[in-house]
Amino acid sequence: MKTIKGPAIFLAQFAGDKAPFNSLDRIGKWAAGLGYKGVQMPSWDKRLFDLEKAASSKTYCDEVKGTLAKHGIEISELSTHLQGQLVAVHPAYDALFDGFAAPEVRGNPAKRQAWAIEQVKLAAKASKNLGLKNHASFPGALAWPYVYPWPQRPAGLVETAFDELAKRWKPILDVFDKAGVNICYEVHPGEDVYDGVTFEMFLERVGNHPRCNILYDPSHFMLQQLDYLGFIDAYHERIKMFHVKDAEFNPTAKQGVYSGYQSWVNRAGRFRSLGDGQIDFAGIFSKLAAYDYEGWAVLEWECCIKHPEDGAAEGAPFIRDHIIRVTEKAFDDFAGAGTDVAANRRILGISG
Repeated sequence: MKTIKGPAIFLAQFAGDKAPFNSLDRIGKWAAGLGYKGVQMPSWDKRLFDLEKAASSKTYCDEVKGTLAKHGIEISELSTHLQGQLVAVHPAYDALFDGFAAPEVRGNPAKRQAWAIEQVKLAAKASKNLGLKNHASFPGALAWPYVYPWPQRPAGLVETAFDELAKRWKPILDVFDKAGVNICYEVHPGEDVYDGVTFEMFLERVGNHPRCNILYDPSHFMLQQLDYLGFIDAYHERIKMFHVKDAEFNPTAKQGVYSGYQSWVNRAGRFRSLGDGQIDFAGIFSKLAAYDYEGWAVLEWECCIKHPEDGAAEGAPFIRDHIIRVTEKAFDDFAGAGTDVAANRRILGISG
């Protein structure tokens, strides 16, 4: 068994124009002061990180690592959540997702898609230059507008969507394979890959690609009412990344999983800061440790009530207290008498 690394924190929700959130040095010092050992880096935020430079310059990557190392921090993984989302966008969401792209490709879906694909490929090279093994992303979505089967879906619609999704991602996965880096897709509503079944549909179409893996976030499973502990049993071999994010589901006579178009604070299912929700993190950390998960435990703060800085401050000790330092020997070794084949045969009544 392996001891999970952490605590780490995803910087996407914290980066901003005011200190200490407006530079890598300052935000690294802030995270270290809270007790974090790693940061998950949003690759699109140039206040903190230059993806293009990282893909082309190992010297720049060494400088980034050095900036963090002086605070006792390292990069856990890079993220292309926003760029990965743009690899596959249904036209219904063109206007909503256009802001994720560089200004020069907005309003042009074909150019936006090409830009997004190149961005994710750059992340493979940058990850290699940084010495990282795993990378976080979204797969995007073509079938999501049809997630509920009314009106009745035309035969083959979903299959065609997944065929196209795989067609777009297979060459990207090959680039990551060449770099020796896993893509870990966050299994998430709003993506075509949002639960175990849809992950399997995608995985099959990319030929069970060894670099096609999972970013496990139990909060999205809580909101779907999916067995998030059983998910680990089913997919632990593909789980290479872990977002530690809490959630709660409180159905009423008026709303359930779909939550009636309400704001986050008024939804039956909503995200909470660590310890304020209903997720069984003791069970999750135990299962991941038992299955030899060797990656990071990364706080992703998204809470509809608590201030983010309070959530970050509380998150580091919460994760640290849940990480299990795994044992190097069996608890009953003290009573062991060694192996004696002849004695074992006698005990079992086996003669000769």
